[in-house]
Amino acid sequence: MADQKTASVSADQGATFATIRNLWAYMWPDNRPDLRLRVILAIAALVLAKGASTVVPFAYKGIVDTLDGAGQDPAMLWGVAVPILFVIAYGMGQMVDSGFQQLRDILFSSVGQHAVRQLAYKTFEHIHKLSLRFHLARRTGGLSRVIERGIKGIETIVRFTMLNTAPTLIEFVIVGIVFGVMFGIAYVLVLAATVVLYVVFTVRASNWRIAIRRDMNESDTDANSKAIDSLLNFETVKYFGNEAMEARRYDAAMANYERSATRIWTSLGFLNFGQGVIFWAGMIVISIMAASGVMAGDLTVGDFVLINAFMMQIYRPLNFIGFIYREIRQGLADIEAMFLLLDQNPEIEDKPGAPQLAISGPELRFEDVRFHYDPDRSILKGVSFTVPPGRTIAVVGPSGAGKSTISRLIYRFYDAVEGRVTIDGQDVRDVTQASLRAAIGMVPQDTVLFNDTIAYNIRYGRPDATDDEVHEAARMAQISEFIETLPRGYETQVGERGLKLSGGEKQRVAIARTILKAPPILILDEATSALDTHTEREIQSALDTVSKGRTTLVIAHRLSTVVNADEIIVLREGRVAERGTHGELLAIDGLYAQMWNRQREAAEATERLRAAQEDPDGFLSREPAGAPAE
Repeated sequence: MADQKTASVSADQGATFATIRNLWAYMWPDNRPDLRLRVILAIAALVLAKGASTVVPFAYKGIVDTLDGAGQDPAMLWGVAVPILFVIAYGMGQMVDSGFQQLRDILFSSVGQHAVRQLAYKTFEHIHKLSLRFHLARRTGGLSRVIERGIKGIETIVRFTMLNTAPTLIEFVIVGIVFGVMFGIAYVLVLAATVVLYVVFTVRASNWRIAIRRDMNESDTDANSKAIDSLLNFETVKYFGNEAMEARRYDAAMANYERSATRIWTSLGFLNFGQGVIFWAGMIVISIMAASGVMAGDLTVGDFVLINAFMMQIYRPLNFIGFIYREIRQGLADIEAMFLLLDQNPEIEDKPGAPQLAISGPELRFEDVRFHYDPDRSILKGVSFTVPPGRTIAVVGPSGAGKSTISRLIYRFYDAVEGRVTIDGQDVRDVTQASLRAAIGMVPQDTVLFNDTIAYNIRYGRPDATDDEVHEAARMAQISEFIETLPRGYETQVGERGLKLSGGEKQRVAIARTILKAPPILILDEATSALDTHTEREIQSALDTVSKGRTTLVIAHRLSTVVNADEIIVLREGRVAERGTHGELLAIDGLYAQMWNRQREAAEATERLRAAQEDPDGFLSREPAGAPAE
C-alpha cells in the first residue's frame, strides 16, 4: 500500500509559515517571467498605496488646525487657501490610496489564479497516478469535495498573504514611527500593547476554531459522499424502495454539519467581540492621553484628530489581521486533506530511466507468478502460462480463483510479489506504464462510459482519430446501424455511466473503442458475462472480429465463449488446475468438464423456462389436427 506521510501542509499551529513557503513557488513561478513582473509591480503599487494613506491623516490634521486658526483673520487670502489645499490633499490621498490598491489587486489577480490552477492541475494529475488500491477504497463524492475546498483554500491563502498581510505590517511600522516621533514613547507602548493583545487573542481563538472547522469539513465530506453515492445508485434505491432511508442517512450527515456550522458561527461571534473589546480599550486609553495633551496645551485639536485618524486607519488593517489569520487558518484546514493526497506516494511507479515497451510479437508470458492483496490471503500461487503471438488463450475457473487479478497484473495496476509478467521477454515492471498500457486493449465486463456523446466515447480509444475512423470502428463492432437510427446519431448523449444505453449497446461501444485503439494485445475480461444469451452471441461475433490476428487473453465465466480458444487455462484456488483445448478438457472429465456440464444444464433449464413463458399452454408443441397416430 502507498505510504501515508504527514501532510506538507497542516492546519496545526506553527505550520502557517511553512505552508506559505510551500505555496510561494506557485506565486513566483520559475517559467513565467511575466507573472514575476506582475508580483514586483503589485508590491510597488502596495508601497505607493501605503505612502498615500499616510498622507491622509496629516491632511486631516491640517484641515482641523487651519480651520481652527482661520477664524481669527478670515480676510487673509492665505487663511482661506490653506484649508482648501489640505482638503484637496486629503481627497487626493484617499483617491491615490484607493487607486493603487485596486491596481495591486488587478496586477496580482492573474498570479493568484495561475497558482490555483497549477495546484488544481497537479492534484488532479496526481490522483490519476495513485494506485488502483487507493481508488477502490475512495469515496468519489468526498474526494471531489476535498479538491473543491482545497482549491478555494489555496486561493484564500495566496490572496490574503500577498495582498493583505504585507500592507498591514507596513501600516503598523508607519504608525509606530509617527507616534514615536510626534507624541512620545508612551503612545507607542499603548499601541504596541493593543496590537500584541489583539494578535495573541486572535491566534489563540483561531487555533481553537480549527478543530471545529475540521469537524465541519468532515461532516460536509460525509454528507456529500452519501449524496453522490445515492444518486449514482439511483436505480438500486428505486428497486428496494429505500428513498426514505437514503434521505434519513443524508439528513443525519447534514445534522452533524449543522451542529459544526453553528459552532463555527458562534465561535466567530465570540472572536469578533473579543477583538473589538481589545481594540476599543486601547483606543480609549490613547484618546484619553491625547485629550489630556490638548487640555494641557501640549497638543492641538489637529493632533487629537491625527491620533484618532491613525488609530482608525490602523483599525482596518488590524481588524484585517484577525480576518487574514482566521481565513488563512481556515484555508489551511480546507487544504490539508488535499495536500495529504499530494503527499501520498503512488504504489506503482516507473523505474528511473525505464525504456518504452518494444513490441515484436507480441508474446505474453506469466512465469511462476505469485500475488496477494493481503499477506494473509494468497491469490495467485505460482501461475505460469504463455499466450503466443496472434493466438487466443482463455483463463477460466470458479469465482475467487484469481482470474481478474491476472488482467490487473498485465496492466500493472499491481506488481507481482514473486515471478514475472513479460511481453516479448520484457518484464512489465521494467518498462514505462504509458507504453505498456498503450499496447493493451481491454473490453471489461462492466463498461462505464463518459457522460458525453457516443462519438466521444468511441474516440476515447484514440483521441486523434477522424470521424471516418470512428464510424469504421463502430461498423466493425456491429453498432453503426443502431447509432444511425438515433435522431442525433453519433452526437447522442449516453448519460452518466452510459445509462441511456442497454448493456449490449454499451459493450459494443467499448468494443468499437478498443478497435479504434488497435492494440497488439487484447484482454477480454468477462466481456459478455453480464449479458443475456442472445446478446452474448451477437457480441461474441464482434469480439471474434476484434481479436483476429491479435494476441488475445480471454478471462471468462461463461465457458461457451471460449470453446474456440487455442488453449484454455483452468484456475482453482490460485493455481493452474488444468489446461488444454475445449475437447481435451472435456475428455479429462475434471473441473472444466464439471463447470461445462453445470452451465449447460443451467442454460437448458433457462431455455425451457423461456419457452414455457412464451407458450404457457403448449400450443406450439401440439400435433396438428388430423395427424396420423404413430
